[in-house]
Amino acid sequence: MKTDWVASSVRARAMARRRLGAGASRSIAAELTLDAALSSLQGSSYADWLGHASGLAEAERGIQESVLWQVRVLAGWLPASGTALARVAAGTFEIENIVALARQLEGGPTAPAPYYLGALATAWHNVSEAGSSEQLTAILRTTPWGDVGGLAAGPLGAALRVAWARRLLALAPAARPWCGAMCVLTAARSLTVDGATAAPPLLHLLRPVIGRSWESAGSIGEFRDSLAPSLQKVVLDIASPMELWRAEAQAHSTVEKDGFRLLRGSLPGPDVVLGAIAVLSVDAWRVRAALAAAAAGAGSSEVLDEAS
Repeated sequence: MKTDWVASSVRARAMARRRLGAGASRSIAAELTLDAALSSLQGSSYADWLGHASGLAEAERGIQESVLWQVRVLAGWLPASGTALARVAAGTFEIENIVALARQLEGGPTAPAPYYLGALATAWHNVSEAGSSEQLTAILRTTPWGDVGGLAAGPLGAALRVAWARRLLALAPAARPWCGAMCVLTAARSLTVDGATAAPPLLHLLRPVIGRSWESAGSIGEFRDSLAPSLQKVVLDIASPMELWRAEAQAHSTVEKDGFRLLRGSLPGPDVVLGAIAVLSVDAWRVRAALAAAAAGAGSSEVLDEAS
């Protein structure tokens, strides 16, 4: 037992217990309007972040803000040795900030207000000052995100997500299956959906995790067969690129199950905190999927059904 992790582990387990849960998410998805779905969230841990939401985009942003707030609160309970884990956990929000800025610098829409990362920022304080795409790339090169090349916003987001997965794995070996799944799905989407060979910076990031054989695959079946057996299961039941959303939903479910296992089976320490962050993150993903289904009046969510 790591005694300096006891308080943070207790806090992490308590925060995870406040999740909404898969059953409640499916009930929200069954609502026929977004307003009804949002009303169902009153009294939940998300309620404080949804009070002024006037549409789906604002509601989804509120859900994300609530997760970041929980990570920041949890970070305050961690011993000094846990700061790096909290910073990596917040990295997904820093990616959103960076990609939004990259789109703006390319002439796209004005970036929304960035997620506030505070002390958990890895590079945002410097990156936010970039006045051009070239400056953004140069600044990133000097940060833990590393050299992602001069990529457009879309490919940049993919490269940063793979870089994030590798950073997480370096700190938390228990996250190895998650890292592998993210890399497999990123490669599959690049190869079969985008219809082009991944950019060199992305290939450089992917190769240490999933190798090179997949790069010449001409179909999703060839792609799967090119992977190591431990990675093939990520896309095992996928027959076409149009079904990759199913693999992504199943990957979220796997992360959640692993998170529960870490919460229940680990002594106080970083694995408990990692498990809580995983469970809270997937719960927020479920709620966003449920809200999207309700906004569409679908009556249910295929995404949630796939992740059950």
